[in-house]
Amino acid sequence: MLEKGSVQIYYGEGRGKTTAALGNALRAAGEGKTVVIVQFLKGKRGANLDYLLRLEPEIRIFRFEKSEGYYNDLSEEAKNEEKMNMKNGLNYAKKVLVTGECNVLILDEILGLVDNGVISAEELEAVLQAKTDDVEIIMTGRILEDSLRDYADEIYHISAEK
Repeated sequence: MLEKGSVQIYYGEGRGKTTAALGNALRAAGEGKTVVIVQFLKGKRGANLDYLLRLEPEIRIFRFEKSEGYYNDLSEEAKNEEKMNMKNGLNYAKKVLVTGECNVLILDEILGLVDNGVISAEELEAVLQAKTDDVEIIMTGRILEDSLRDYADEIYHISAEK
C-alpha cells in the first residue's frame, strides 16, 4: 500500500527551515525513497550544501540560478536573468511531479519567489495541483501567502524565541 503524500510548509523568520526539510530528505532516503531538492534564491553556491551531492542518486539537488550571489544583492538586469532561471526551476519541479520522478520533492525557498514577485501564488498553486497522492512536497521560505495554506497538510512556523 502506498502512503498518502502530503504538503508540508516550513516558514518564518527563524533559522532551520532548510535544515528541517533536509532532515525529511534524509529520513525518506533511509526508507528507500527518492528525493529531489530544488533550491531557489540561494545563488549558484547557496547554503554550502554541495556535500549532499554525495547522497546521489537517492537525494538529487538542483539549483537553476547562475549568479554567485544572493538574488536580492543583484542588479536589476541580473535579477531579470535569474527570474528566468528560477522559472525554469519551477517548471522542472512541475515536470518532476507530472512524471513521478521522486517520492519527495523539496522546494527550498520557493515561498521567497512569491514574496519577491518572481512568480505569483497562482503559478505555485499550479505546481501543487500537479502533485499525485503518493508524493510528499516540502516547501520553505520566510513568508507564507495565505492562499497557499489550503494546499498544506502541515504548516510549521519557525521563529526564534531567544
